[in-house]
Amino acid sequence: MKRARITARRRFDGRRPASGVAGPAREFLVDAVGAQGDGLADGCFIPLTLPGERVLAETQGERGRLLEVLEASLERVAPPCQHFGECGGCALQHWSREPYLAWKVERIRMALAREGLETEILAPFAAAPGSRRRIALHARRVGGKTVLGFKARRTWRVVAIDTCIVADPAIVAALPALAEIAEPFLEHPASAPTLHVTSTLTGLDVDVTGVERKSGGLSADARLRAAEAAARAGAARITLAGETIYQERGPLVRVGAATVTLPAGAFLQAVPAAEAAMAAFAMEAAAGARRIADLYCGVGAFTFPLATIAPVMAADVSAPAVQALVSATATAPGLKSIVAEARDLDRRPVQASELAGVDVVLFDPPRAGAPAQCREIAKSACARVIGVSCNPTTFATDARALADAGFRLLRVLPVDQFLWSPHIELAAVFSRDER
Repeated sequence: MKRARITARRRFDGRRPASGVAGPAREFLVDAVGAQGDGLADGCFIPLTLPGERVLAETQGERGRLLEVLEASLERVAPPCQHFGECGGCALQHWSREPYLAWKVERIRMALAREGLETEILAPFAAAPGSRRRIALHARRVGGKTVLGFKARRTWRVVAIDTCIVADPAIVAALPALAEIAEPFLEHPASAPTLHVTSTLTGLDVDVTGVERKSGGLSADARLRAAEAAARAGAARITLAGETIYQERGPLVRVGAATVTLPAGAFLQAVPAAEAAMAAFAMEAAAGARRIADLYCGVGAFTFPLATIAPVMAADVSAPAVQALVSATATAPGLKSIVAEARDLDRRPVQASELAGVDVVLFDPPRAGAPAQCREIAKSACARVIGVSCNPTTFATDARALADAGFRLLRVLPVDQFLWSPHIELAAVFSRDER
């Protein structure tokens, strides 16, 4: 990466993150960006900095706080959000698009390299601003007022937001209403509510967690006020840790050819276009299959697209997600058969013998990966495997197990679904027949 040319000395134009750092200030030359999106300089992690920059920062241990950019990188851009620098929701809005994406792709390459794996890495899919249909908002009572927003970086303090450029415009427009919905959940002083908000075809779906339950939980009056606020906001549903507080309409999402009614708190890909890109990648890799297994299937993000190719056996630990998938099959006539099972694939993985007759397996596990399930896939006779992951490190470990069993990692699609965050996801295809 090119060294930034010297520019006029200038003050840092973002708000300082309240990181608790208070130590001596000195100059640093930033060498790289670390895994969490902070600049790395002389063993210190300094947020909001870029490779090649000369900065003034105060430090304590390994943590730093940016005071001033003395020499800016040519790759530095003006952050597009007014809350950037104080809000901890985004870490990298100050980095121009190409090097930012290259850094994310490099994280995948390095994770694979640590396991001795090389492959073709495709051009990344990059989510657009305003495309995120799911966000988690924290609510707190500060000075007698309800504050709704994201946590500041590395603190518990909540930064109030009135806009969010990564979120679906329907969520942004509803921020004042969501603050009103949050207020009754703050009734108990020990509560620290988080509103998991999903934009659906029928309105916002809000699942609330972090509410104190030891003293009887939410009072009847607070439930009523939450329901009234939800009705005024036109929300589809409000749930408290899975229990319905208010429902005007079932929250519906389109998944492939199916229309799914979301279970409360169900996993859903954050960006519809990212889901579509990964599904298209999986369908191309599964072309010609006679029978497919979709493991960690959720509500069917890959099940329904793959069922246009061949019959699918699906499994997931979440019984409500599996039931929603099964119910949604009635909304998508013309697909091949789908058989779904609620099953903990970490404790009771689908055995190699159960994969008899399956020639393509897709697995999409949580961040911890799928070591037990991959051991069974490795012992099976399937010809192709499609891996989807939100964690390049655990994916690389799973990929190593498959490679040791004779699979070749053919290609990887990086997926930047969480725009301007340090997170990178991927889809990959393995083959025993070199296809």
